[in-house]
Amino acid sequence: MDYEKVLLDLIKPIVDDKETVSVKQMESLDEDEILLYVYANDDDVARLIGRKGIMASSLRQMMSVAARNERAHVTIKFEAY
Repeated sequence: MDYEKVLLDLIKPIVDDKETVSVKQMESLDEDEILLYVYANDDDVARLIGRKGIMASSLRQMMSVAARNERAHVTIKFEAY
């Protein structure tokens, strides 16, 4: 499964500047972990995290469901530039 594309498809409707948002899958020391970084501008990262992290938690939960077939753990980190 292309986790980068799945997460990008989930976050693009939420952000204002769709062209500047990107998702990169990084290597993890744990072979059962899928590590995803979301890069966006400050305002869009704030929107993706949401109040008290509600949006971030929801995105993490949806991606965990997507990774369930592969028995993998998804970690999502948000980075602003």
